[in-house]
Amino acid sequence: MPPRSQASVSQRQGPVFSAASAMNAKAVDRNGKSGYDLKSISKNLRVKILYYEEIKMVRPATRIRFRFCFLSLVFVFLAACASKYKIAENFHDPNVDFALLRNVAVMPFSNLTNDKLAGERVRSSFMNSLLSTGVLYVIPPGEVARGISRAGINKPWEPSGDDIAKFTAIVGADSIITGVVMEYGEVRSGAVSANVISLSMQMLEKDSRKVIWSASTTKGGISIWDRLFGSGGQPMEDVTQAAVDDLINKLFY
Repeated sequence: MPPRSQASVSQRQGPVFSAASAMNAKAVDRNGKSGYDLKSISKNLRVKILYYEEIKMVRPATRIRFRFCFLSLVFVFLAACASKYKIAENFHDPNVDFALLRNVAVMPFSNLTNDKLAGERVRSSFMNSLLSTGVLYVIPPGEVARGISRAGINKPWEPSGDDIAKFTAIVGADSIITGVVMEYGEVRSGAVSANVISLSMQMLEKDSRKVIWSASTTKGGISIWDRLFGSGGQPMEDVTQAAVDDLINKLFY
């Protein structure tokens, strides 16, 4: 096998071999005497050291920029998908003139949570907030209870068409609102906890006995700030009021 030249070996081993070769190479001075050119060797070593320090500084920065660009693309893609496949959380019947509705009865809510009082708490908060708007007259809960009893409604949170006709005739309501409380209370993830509420409502008109409005909302829960700083989230009353206000805004706007 023919011997490899020093140039080819130096080219393959890179800057480290070149620096070593510079230390072993002999230089010739002006008088023709051979010896080591220490000034040249020192200069070459400084160049190589600076080169490797540059590489160490540039490579981590390049990796950071690459990761940042990659994560940015992922977030943009997820946001696009979320906006494309977003589920509608608010429905208004376009054939109904909501300005003609004057009296509304809020029926007892269905409670799917472990808190037995969650349905009544949310219903009371919703009725008070709806009445405070001044747009609709909310029939008092005592009259609603008597109307349910006189109409013989077994499940007031999901009344039938006949139940709606009998009940609205008794209490004098233009429409009724039913609701379902799906989540209410504290949720925990590891060492972090926060309050959350999730509910949906619908309005049914007395004549058509059909759903003319429906909406859902979820408020509270564990946010990224709760995970970072370990906060306990908002009080249950504030979370409930935020959900109620969201539903009322969806009803009128």
